[in-house]
Amino acid sequence: MATKTTTSVGLRERKKQKTRTAIREAARRLAAAHGWEAVTIERIAAEADVSPSTVVRYFPVREDIVLTAEDDDRLEALLRARPADEEPLESLRAVLVEAVGSALVAAPDDIRLRARLMAGAPAVRARLADTTAETGRRLARALADRTGRAPDDLEFRVFTAAVLGALREATLHWAEHGLAEDLTVLLHRAVDTLRAGPARPARP
Repeated sequence: MATKTTTSVGLRERKKQKTRTAIREAARRLAAAHGWEAVTIERIAAEADVSPSTVVRYFPVREDIVLTAEDDDRLEALLRARPADEEPLESLRAVLVEAVGSALVAAPDDIRLRARLMAGAPAVRARLADTTAETGRRLARALADRTGRAPDDLEFRVFTAAVLGALREATLHWAEHGLAEDLTVLLHRAVDTLRAGPARPARP
């Protein structure tokens, strides 16, 4: 039987998650309607029915409201679950394609908005570089653990940064071309380019 303390902790955590979700949804509605530059902390707070200090407490960096999906744990778990003898590029391809595909099914409007903001709001794109770097370090450690190499192995850091950069560029291309293409197909193309280089144009 759950104790009173356990129950109260559970209630607090659910309340926190509800507040985080309300802030995220408010920021996304405002960004979709008015553009990112118009999305101030005060407007987010009013839309979410919380105080500005609450918004800042949950999201000290404003851009994280629309960027962070708190899925680094899931990405790392997916990568560690891949076969140990699988080629690292194929492991990362599988993990990222699965994550992107799931997100497109679960929250397609959020993914499209995030892509548009990445393409059109320099502050969002700059913050993305910071958050992607931490994701890359975690994935690099997971890959390095397969071989017994150091957690901060340079080659694995460069490798994972390149693959995540390919995902970023595929997403930007998607946004810059009206979100009309299949993002997972673009991601496969980007990873294939890392393997073989750009395809040569056909000769006339």
